[in-house]
Amino acid sequence: MQGLHLIAELSQCRCAPRLLADAEALRELCLAVCAVPGLTPVGQVFHQFGSAQQPAGATGAVVLAESHLAIHTWPELASVTLDLYVCNFSQDNSAAARKAFQRLLTAFAPGSVVQREIERGSPAPEMS
Repeated sequence: MQGLHLIAELSQCRCAPRLLADAEALRELCLAVCAVPGLTPVGQVFHQFGSAQQPAGATGAVVLAESHLAIHTWPELASVTLDLYVCNFSQDNSAAARKAFQRLLTAFAPGSVVQREIERGSPAPEMS
């Protein structure tokens, strides 16, 4: 179960407004950023909030053969949360995850980023 979990909160995003408001634009971006470094989408669900006339953000998840990408947008706050986890069972997918994550950061062009990397499945420290 070893893997890499990348999470981030993006604010003051300066991307095209459509990326924050439109579920279909968000889907296209997520699938494109996963494909380039070699991550393998096996399923997806995206949901549009608001209406076609007044979109109010979107949320989506891409199930990867390597694990998952989840994303949530708040156009009224110019903000996004990202969650990308890859397992490293049969191979190390960390470089691919970092590339995909960086492409997402570039696409949203945030003015502020709070980002964390968590190594998952590492042995727990021994208790004394």
